[in-house]
Amino acid sequence: MLPIALACVALPVTALLYGLLGLRRRDGRRYRMASERCAALVVDPYYAAAARWWPEDDTQAAAARLLLAGLATVNRRGNLSLTEDGTDPARTAGHPLPDALLAALRRRTAPAAIGRIVLRDTAFRTAREGFHTAYRAGLPPSPPAPRRDLGCLGVFGVLLLVMEISFTSAALLDTAPRGPEQWAASAATALTLVAQIAWFGRYDGQRDAAGPRDPLAERLARAGLHPALAELASQDPESADRLRTSRLRTRRSRNRGRPRRRSTPTGAGA
Repeated sequence: MLPIALACVALPVTALLYGLLGLRRRDGRRYRMASERCAALVVDPYYAAAARWWPEDDTQAAAARLLLAGLATVNRRGNLSLTEDGTDPARTAGHPLPDALLAALRRRTAPAAIGRIVLRDTAFRTAREGFHTAYRAGLPPSPPAPRRDLGCLGVFGVLLLVMEISFTSAALLDTAPRGPEQWAASAATALTLVAQIAWFGRYDGQRDAAGPRDPLAERLARAGLHPALAELASQDPESADRLRTSRLRTRRSRNRGRPRRRSTPTGAGA
């Protein structure tokens, strides 16, 4: 009777273990399908640059696009000012984010730094967040998060499995089967023990098979420099450096961006 009882315990445990492998394999298949969809997806460069740290983010790229389009200029102090084309309401940059920055410059009465606009201009921040929210809503849904190890509970489960294998092996070797039913149960138990031991290797092989949490986020993290920033750095490195200075400036100077007047020294008339 003991071989039959051992088989009744070992078979369900083995089925549970390989069911877990099946779930992991399904997670890996879902991730591969999401990765294929992500590879075929054309991502907006401004959306991809939003995850980068300034001065290489989407706002900096929008300012670079304005400079490349001839709609704005930047002086050595980092203040952006509109050109003659930039003051024309009919001219646009051709993208919602640079257009929002262009509108922010048109609302101001004096040149301003990028850092000041980002910090103080609520209309620009609202337009920027609205663009990213709308674009994110049009992207395909992310795959469900792959199942990870359960920490201490996972270690405890592995310990129980090792104890079950040890106890079943010892009991199987210590019992002499009698009759065809017990021999069949002993053979089935031995096969399940071999399958349980082989499960460890297959489980470790599938530990990271499901991939990262979101393939689109991984792709955005690997994205390079925005094309507008790269083009500006190659065509006009001085303006690219001035844009970096502009991003660091968050306070408005006394002259509010206008040229300073030279004060006449006391007694100069005498």
